[in-house]
Amino acid sequence: MNKSFFFMFLLIPIAIFSQNVNGRISSSVYSFERFDENKEPETFFRAYESLILNINQDNFSIRTRVNYETNLSNSLVNDPKLRFYNLYFEGRDLLGLATVKVGRQSLFNSVAGGTYDGASLKLKYTDYQASVFYGGNVPAYQKLELNKDWKNNYVLGGKVSAEPIEDLYVALTYIDKNYKSEDYTVTRLDENYNPIDVLIKSKSNQFKFATAEVDYTFDKSLSFYTRVDYDINFETLSKYELNGNYKATDNLGINVYYNFREPRIRYNSIFTVFNYGNTQEIEAGLNYTVNKDFSLSGKFGNVEYKDDNSQRATVGLNTKFGNVSYRKTFGYAGELDAISLYSAKSFMDGFLTPSAGISFTSYKLSPDEDTNTLTSVLAGVNVRPLRTLSFDVQGQYFNNKIYENDLRLLIKLNYWFNTNLNLL
Repeated sequence: MNKSFFFMFLLIPIAIFSQNVNGRISSSVYSFERFDENKEPETFFRAYESLILNINQDNFSIRTRVNYETNLSNSLVNDPKLRFYNLYFEGRDLLGLATVKVGRQSLFNSVAGGTYDGASLKLKYTDYQASVFYGGNVPAYQKLELNKDWKNNYVLGGKVSAEPIEDLYVALTYIDKNYKSEDYTVTRLDENYNPIDVLIKSKSNQFKFATAEVDYTFDKSLSFYTRVDYDINFETLSKYELNGNYKATDNLGINVYYNFREPRIRYNSIFTVFNYGNTQEIEAGLNYTVNKDFSLSGKFGNVEYKDDNSQRATVGLNTKFGNVSYRKTFGYAGELDAISLYSAKSFMDGFLTPSAGISFTSYKLSPDEDTNTLTSVLAGVNVRPLRTLSFDVQGQYFNNKIYENDLRLLIKLNYWFNTNLNLL
């Protein structure tokens, strides 16, 4: 029997004697068009079925998130796919301080996130927290299988955080995530130019980082957040980030953002041999609230590359009816002008919510290049006849030199459920 299913049998007693079952079922169909090798169009209808399920008994739960996808016609490679994004047992507030998770679970980390099969432990006492985790990387397409080489495909780490005084948060994090690419065979020519099969063995590649964070607010009007990522493998500063906000008046806010970043390269990767440079980025912006229904924002940023620089500017208007924004980029990163408009409004106490959006973009990589344009339009409606049931229909249109007059359609159904059981 597959080891992955042993864990599921351990959870059956909790499912049988559970007090509460809740979650969401979603079903959707997405249509799009592709061109075959003869440049003949083919229309695809792709179906998605997803389930979020929580089975609860006091402080214990089984949580899972599953997605099934396939084409209704013109099958794609590796169809159908059954993806298990989450499937874990959780015990909360054990002994008044611990939370334990065992199984497939998500990892949220500023350096390397994703999903892993393993265990995590979080301890919390007043304003102090500590957590550790360890597990194996998930196989391709989130299959319900354990990877067969945890020695070379794993993730481990931990975090300690504290709020020692009011409005101050500090944290230290460590993460070690290792990848081992699968060996594969390719055809090469020998010294006599005869084709032979050659086994390619890739080295293991690794991220190993330490992170420090500080978040502090002065007198409710001035706050800053700063973070440092240190690459332990390469013994170098990988990223430094600073974000500051100042509330000058009740209506006016000022924001300043800075970061220094080196390219994030895996240890033992072939990309380490290239001569690459870091970047520095600084951006300043204003937010002005006219009233509860209208606000204005604007930002200007500069990015310094190894031998050049680039600038960007953004202005926007947010209202209770929607938002409109304009963005301009120029310099080394290319020239871009983009304007977008989006609006959504609910009627009849949320029963009907139509939405629409349009954007137009023109761009070119350098002043001497030809200008390309992109137009995108979306329009849709959400219908919620019941608090637990909703329907969505959305049309999407794109037009540029790659996707000419591309029209797509999304149809989706959502059903939420929450049932209390009394089996004992």
